[in-house]
Amino acid sequence: MNSPYQALHTPLVPPEKPVIPGAEFRPGSVALVGAGPGAADLLTLRALQRLQQADVVLYDHLLDSSILALAPATAARLCVGKRASRHTLPQADINQLLVSLARQGQRVVRLKGGDPLLFGRGGEEMEALAAAGIPCEVVPGISAALGAAASAGLPLTHRDYAQGCSLVTGHRRQGQQTLDWTRHCTPEQTIVVYMGLGEAASIASQLLAHGRAADTPVAVVEHACSARQRCLCGSLQTLATLIEQEGITAPALLVIGQIVTLHQKLQAAMAGQAAAASS
Repeated sequence: MNSPYQALHTPLVPPEKPVIPGAEFRPGSVALVGAGPGAADLLTLRALQRLQQADVVLYDHLLDSSILALAPATAARLCVGKRASRHTLPQADINQLLVSLARQGQRVVRLKGGDPLLFGRGGEEMEALAAAGIPCEVVPGISAALGAAASAGLPLTHRDYAQGCSLVTGHRRQGQQTLDWTRHCTPEQTIVVYMGLGEAASIASQLLAHGRAADTPVAVVEHACSARQRCLCGSLQTLATLIEQEGITAPALLVIGQIVTLHQKLQAAMAGQAAAASS
């Protein structure tokens, strides 16, 4: 009789040709594609498919050039992204451009960092396309928060440190003076802040005003999933100073909460193991 171990390790017979399922990318349609957290090899297979089939790629700032290179040489590439408050094109113009290109019969890829529906205004673009009767597909991507946390060795949840995680944006709408989310985040949660570098001092101040301790640990993950990645740790009290002194630049995410303490312990343990191995 075969043992359970043998049953678990019965080799599978691969199909003659690997098949990657997915709807056809038709002319006159738009794919909102998540480019993932940075590195080209973290794209999904569907994202790669859509890029290779694109006639036009509308992309955001800060996307790695190796990802754009996956589109055909004949595909037009248009940068329509934004950095903080500096917009290459207003969102309404981006929406209209998507509609116009699709109506010309183009296969249009709207390429966004991370996931297209998480702080990427993908929902607004979907609304515009739906109103114009343009077929639209969403191709999910690894979000910047998940990618940055994983690549930096920062568990966002842990039974002993954080029972939840909030993903928020530190970029305020024009005319808004406060960040309303600060009052809803508890010490038992990890907070990941997108687009928070320019608002770091305000974010820290408002979290302190809503009861967070000044020594609450904070990590800043800069240029995640790339050769330029850095993960720098401090506290709410020192956050703005840390960003200024270290010259941290976008893209970067703020990770706030006790989980950063675990990250520091893990990094110290790994450094000790490396030193012991080399001695």
